[in-house]
Amino acid sequence: MKRIPAAAMLCLLAVLAGCSKVPAGNVGVIVNLYGSEKGVETREVGTGRYWVGVNEELYLFPTFTQTETWGGEEAISFQTVEGMKVGGAVGITYSVSPDKVTTLFQKYRAGIDEITNKFLRNMVRDAFNDVASKLPVESVYGAGKADLLLAVEKRVRDQVAPIGINIERIYYASDLVLPPQVTQSLNAKIQATQMAEQRRNEVAQAKAEADKERARAQGEADAKLTLATADAKAIEIRAQALRSNPDVVTLNAVEKWDGKLPTYMGSGSPLPFIGISK
Repeated sequence: MKRIPAAAMLCLLAVLAGCSKVPAGNVGVIVNLYGSEKGVETREVGTGRYWVGVNEELYLFPTFTQTETWGGEEAISFQTVEGMKVGGAVGITYSVSPDKVTTLFQKYRAGIDEITNKFLRNMVRDAFNDVASKLPVESVYGAGKADLLLAVEKRVRDQVAPIGINIERIYYASDLVLPPQVTQSLNAKIQATQMAEQRRNEVAQAKAEADKERARAQGEADAKLTLATADAKAIEIRAQALRSNPDVVTLNAVEKWDGKLPTYMGSGSPLPFIGISK
């Protein structure tokens, strides 16, 4: 078998060394680094291996969902309408449109990492500052926090959609950090709100108990009135009966008499029941 000449071997190695791979789920852009042709080629490179010359560079753009979190020194900070500085870690998920990779590179002349952590981060930061600068700190930190995030997300999405970046979500990756005096003020307000709510509940409970007691007392009064009315009616009926039948009184007295005459009787005292008609 013939030996491969050293020069041919070197050429083969050079060719292999000049080949670069575009993995699945990526679109490549081959860039001319020098001369009058400096810029982006008119074609986008799909999955496969490609020859990249010494004056060229291959940039890879993943077209599947990317996630990035800016925290620590890269955390996003912004100011409210009062000038209060608020900050915290912010995350983003996005993808790149395969048919707009060339447009994206022509816009920023950078790879996906630099685009994400420099240009895209700046857009998110600027959106937070623009939206939050019109809001009080309570809206930024409290119930309006979600609305702020949605407004920022929409602003950035509209800004980058034409160049091929599809924003899926922007979110808080940590609690927002506020100046100590603001935190104390908000905590005091929350405590005051909770105490006011507790007082309202106590008043409502006391009112309910008072209403219950009044209802109970009214029920007792109604019962007594009903009983008294019944007694009065009974007395009235009995009195009417006695007026209509006077002999009933004498009859009752006879029924109660034990048959004994009084021990002492005056000369003019009548004998008991002498006048009773038979």
